[in-house]
Amino acid sequence: MAENSVKILIVYYTLYGHTLQLARAVEEGAKGVPGVETMLRRVEEFDIVKEKAIQGNPAVEQLWQEQQQIPVCSLDDLRAAHGAIFGSPTRFGNMAAQMKQLFDTMSGLWLNGEMEGKPGGVFTSTASTHGGQETTLITMMHPLLHLGMIVMGVPYSVEGMIHTEGRGGTPYGPSTTAGGQGELQPTPEDLAIARALGKRVAEVATKLQA
Repeated sequence: MAENSVKILIVYYTLYGHTLQLARAVEEGAKGVPGVETMLRRVEEFDIVKEKAIQGNPAVEQLWQEQQQIPVCSLDDLRAAHGAIFGSPTRFGNMAAQMKQLFDTMSGLWLNGEMEGKPGGVFTSTASTHGGQETTLITMMHPLLHLGMIVMGVPYSVEGMIHTEGRGGTPYGPSTTAGGQGELQPTPEDLAIARALGKRVAEVATKLQA
């Protein structure tokens, strides 16, 4: 990475791939801002999930193998970033435990104020339209606020935000509806809103660094 570039960290957790698709769209939006470099990172998976949900499920196992080239997020990644965006599927209206585990390791960053003043955002995927699209995002904001980050959402001026369709897109952050069996895919509008968040965080981080 260029020494003087603005670094935007995108951290995600996924099991079926929907959150990864949003993460890549967020990354695309951030990359479009001049002088920005991105760091795409995943969070560590639990052994019990590897044994019970991944192994023996060909589609999930293939996705898992494909993700091995993406580094696991470290505390040094968080320190190096000028802005950070976190994505997790919902688990009963809250972030997945795998993502929570990453936040739970950040006490040193919190004590030293190393995340203070950095812009950040969140995104999610849920099985159903009312399956936690907004509560998951709001609860994911709580650690960002404790860390002293500047929490950013998606304004209604972004195209596609005002709608009555059964898809994602909230002012708290990008989202998508995966379906009860993960059979749905993010819509073009969902991905566009994800790109908009990546761009917003990158633009603010660039202005702050200037």
